[in-house]
Amino acid sequence: MPGRSLVTLRAAITAFFALDGFLFAGWVVRIPDIKHQTHASAGALGLALLGVSAGAVLTMTLTGRLCRRYGSHPVTVVCMVVLALSVALPPLTRSAPVLGAVLLLFGAAYGGVNVAFNSAVVDLVAALRKPIMPSFHAAFSLGGMVGAGLGGLVAGVLSPARHLLALSVIGLLVTAVAGRILLRHEPPVPPERTPAPGAEQGGGAAGSPGGRGLVVVLGLVALCTAYGEGAMADWGALHLQQDLAASPGTAAAGYACFALAMTVGRLTGSALLGRLGRARTVIAGGTVAAAGMLLGSLAPSVGAALAGFAVTGLGLANLFPVAVERAGALAGPSGVAVASTLGYGGMLLGPPAIGFMADWFSLPAALTSVAALAAVAAVIGVTTRRALGR
Repeated sequence: MPGRSLVTLRAAITAFFALDGFLFAGWVVRIPDIKHQTHASAGALGLALLGVSAGAVLTMTLTGRLCRRYGSHPVTVVCMVVLALSVALPPLTRSAPVLGAVLLLFGAAYGGVNVAFNSAVVDLVAALRKPIMPSFHAAFSLGGMVGAGLGGLVAGVLSPARHLLALSVIGLLVTAVAGRILLRHEPPVPPERTPAPGAEQGGGAAGSPGGRGLVVVLGLVALCTAYGEGAMADWGALHLQQDLAASPGTAAAGYACFALAMTVGRLTGSALLGRLGRARTVIAGGTVAAAGMLLGSLAPSVGAALAGFAVTGLGLANLFPVAVERAGALAGPSGVAVASTLGYGGMLLGPPAIGFMADWFSLPAALTSVAALAAVAAVIGVTTRRALGR
C-alpha cells in the first residue's frame, strides 16, 4: 500500500479511536445522574454497569472471527454505528435492571469496535514498522478527555437524555465520514508474524503452547489495566461527589484529569517504548499507577484526589496498548481478541466488585483494589521481561 494511503488510513482509524473515547466518556460522566434517576444503590448500580463489560466480553471473540472473515474495516464501521445509537438509550431507563439490559447492547458494540479497530492497527503498525500503537490509544484518551470536559460543562444545562442524544448524532456523523475512508482501503498485508524474543528456544511461537501462554499473560496485563480504567470511568466521579462533596462539574473533571494524563502518557508512549522497551514500560507504568491510585482513593481533599487520578492515568497509559499490540503481533485478530477479552474481563470484574466492596466497606477502600491490580501488572512485567522483550 502506498505511503500516502497508509497516512490516510491512519487518520481514519485515529478518528474512530477518538470517537470511541468521546462517546464512552460522555456516558460515564452522567452515571451519577442515571443512578439518581433509577434510584439504584451502589450494589445495584454495579450490577447494571456489569452490562457494559458483559456485553463487551461476550462479543469480543466473535468479533475476532468476523474480522478474519470480513475484514477489520467493515466490522469497525458497523460496530461504531451500533455504539453511537446505543449511547442515547441509558437516560430512557427508570430501573437498574432495564439499565443493565441497555448497557449490555452498549457494551457489545463497545467491545466489538475495540477488537476491530485494534486489529486494524496491528496490521498498520506491522506495515509501517514503527511502534505507533500508543498514538491511537492517545486519541482514545483525548476523545475521553474532551467528552468528559464537555459533559462537565453541560451537566447543569442539559438533561442526560438531550446530552447523550447529541453525542449519538455526533457519533453517526463522524462514522459516516471516517467510515467511507476506512471502507475504501483494504487492510495492509503485514509481514509474517514473528515469535517473541527467545521463543525459538522455548517453543514460544504464536501457535505453540508457549506463544499462547504469552498471549494469555498479555491479556492479564490488559485485565489489570482495564480494571483501573473501568473503575475510574464508573466510580471516579461518584467518589468525588459522594465522599469529597465535589460539585457535579468538578466530579466530571476527575475523569477528565485521568484521561488527560493518559493522553500525555500515550502521546509519549512511542518514544518511551523505544527507550525502555515493553517490559520496563509495563513495570514502571504499573508501579506509578499503584502509587497514584492510593493517593486518589484515600486523599482527604478534592485537589489531592484529582492529582492521584492524573498520576494513575499516566501510569496506566501504555499498559493496554503494549499488551494488545504484542498479542496481535503474535496471533493476529485472534491474539487481539484474547487479550481484549481478558482485558475487558477486568471491566467485567470491576463494576460489581467495587460496588459490593463499597457497600461492605466504603468506596475509597474499594478503589484501592485498582492500586493492587496495577501492582500485579508490574510484577507480571518483572517475571516476563525476557518474553516481552523490546
